[in-house]
This record gives sequence, structure tokens and C-alpha cells, in this order.
Amino acid sequence: SSEVLEAIENVIQGVLQSLAQKKAPVLTVPNRTDWRNIEFKDSVGLQMIPRCTTKQIRSDCPQSAKRFALMLKILSVIYKMVQSNTYATKRDIYYSDTLLFGSQSVVDQIINDISCMLKIPRRSLHVLSTTKGFVAGNLSYTEEDGTKVNCTCSATVFTVPSNVRGIKNLTSHAKFILIVEKDATFQRLLDDDFFSKVSPCIMITGRGIPDLNTRLLVRKLWDSFQIPIFTLMDADPHGVEIMCVYKYGSVSMSFEAHHLTVPSIKWLGLLPSDLERLNICKDALIPFTKQDENKLASIQKRPYIACQPLWKKELEIMAASKLKAEIQVLTSLSSDYLSRVYLPNKLQFGGWL
Repeated sequence: SSEVLEAIENVIQGVLQSLAQKKAPVLTVPNRTDWRNIEFKDSVGLQMIPRCTTKQIRSDCPQSAKRFALMLKILSVIYKMVQSNTYATKRDIYYSDTLLFGSQSVVDQIINDISCMLKIPRRSLHVLSTTKGFVAGNLSYTEEDGTKVNCTCSATVFTVPSNVRGIKNLTSHAKFILIVEKDATFQRLLDDDFFSKVSPCIMITGRGIPDLNTRLLVRKLWDSFQIPIFTLMDADPHGVEIMCVYKYGSVSMSFEAHHLTVPSIKWLGLLPSDLERLNICKDALIPFTKQDENKLASIQKRPYIACQPLWKKELEIMAASKLKAEIQVLTSLSSDYLSRVYLPNKLQFGGWL
């Protein structure tokens, strides 16, 4: 915490020095959303380059003066929390003055900018992420406050802990981890008792685009158990994008890539080639929108696709057909096809990429 306080004090000292010299104070923040500042490494995924371009948030410029003030406001909130050893969620910070901040996304972006500027993980700034992910299956652990969580006993769903770094005593006999894109598919697999029928496994869902805690948990489980991790996504550009976030990270959080990515993650399904292989009726598929076409074209250009020839092939199948499918399309074959046939066969015969 002394390191965090010192980093914030250095920023404020810079502001005071500028004022003393009758200059307009400026905050310099790395350009974390610019692809030119990102490099791709097989072992880490997308990470920020050491000497990246920066943007200036000036106090004397009408376009950025408000943002400058909001950054100082949030820095003061963080400083007080670190001093008093208290925590708050990004939502708490927003609701402390909704009129001032204007929207939740403004608070989210500023906190990420501060984390990147100070080179300090968000958790160390005493800012908690609201968790939306779920975990179930063969896993038990102790939370930071001593609460014992045992997912193994039942088909109960547990919320991903809000302090993943603080959990300890992780134990599991799981043979693999299955990341499921959507909550509905996750619940369906639970109802079918999938995680104990095939072989013991851990199931996780970020319920769409994963939040920080869900990504941290996937990484922590990988570090702890070193077992295979598979993804089960819709066969559409959005599903591929979500899988890439787990595997290679996101541009906006590339400064924290080392804690968040698991490049060994495998694509289990739903593969575009599966739709043909399983003779899925064309009427059950959904035509691409313009947005889908643009999203897919952007994914195909990304640096990590070049080193995944099999993925590249699947994306080409998707681009050529201009059709997408949700995992639920498998129910057109039979109601429990996913848990009874599709997943067991894939896992047994190595049908992943």
C-alpha cells in the first residue's frame, strides 16, 4: 500500500509543481487502446509494449479539463481507501456522485487509465470489480475472509469470488476446465449433471464477455492445476471474440496481460466445421449481419490468428457461409445432444483446436 500511496503522491506532486511554475498541469496516460502499442507474444497473448505512445489529459483544454478533474477526484478516492484499508466497487464510486461522473463507463475507463498510468493492478488500488461469472464442478477453496467454498458437493452454482487473488487452499480432482460462453448453456449442462458424468471437471461461465474476476479465476486455476482448458462458444464472431479474450487478452487490458491470459486454452466448439459435419439444417442457422461481417474481418486480421492455421480455416468457413449458430442449435438433433453426445465425443476423440 505504501507503494500505491507514493505513486499517487508523485502524480499530485507533478500537478503542484506545474502550478508553482504557473503552467497548466497535465496527466500523461499510456494509449492503452491503440493496436500500435500492443505486441503479440505466444506465451502471454496481447501485451503493451514498454515504450508506448501516450496521450495527455490537459487541465487547460476544454475537451479534457473535465476528465483531468475526474481523474484527480478518483485518485483522491483511491488514496483515502488505501490509507484506511477499505475497498469499493467501481459501481460504489460511480454512485458516490452520479451527477459529477455522468455514467458508469466514464468511471470504468478512468480507473483503468489510472491503473495503467501508475502501473499498479486494479485490486491494489482497492477497487473491486463487480463479479458476474459463475463456477461449478470439482473444486473447493477458501476465500480471503476464511469462508470455505465447496463446489463439488452439489449442482449448486457459485459466484466467482470478488477477490480472486485472496483465495487459497484450492483443491480439485478435475481432469479439465470447461469455459462456457453463456449462462443458459452453463445451466443446461448443470441440469444434465455433465461435470460428474463424463469425468470430473470444473465449469466456468463469464455470462458473455468475461469480467476481470472471471478471467483472473481462469488464470488462477490454470496456475494451480495445469489441466487442459476448453472453451464452448457460439459459432459466431462474437463467440470467437470472447474466446480470444480468455486466451490472448483484450487490447484495453493488455497492460495486465500477465495475470489475465491463458494462451494454452483450446477451442472445443461449436466449430463452424461442426455445422456441416453434423448436417445441421440450414434453416436452424442465422444469417450474418453487417456487424458480424465487420467483426469477423477484424478478428481475421489480428496477429494471433496468423499462428493458428486451424482457427484461420474455421473462420474462413464462417466467412464463406455468412451463417452463424448458437450452441442451442444442437437441440435440433436431440434435447440432450450437447451433454450426451457432442461434448463426450469431442473430449474422447480430441475434437478441439
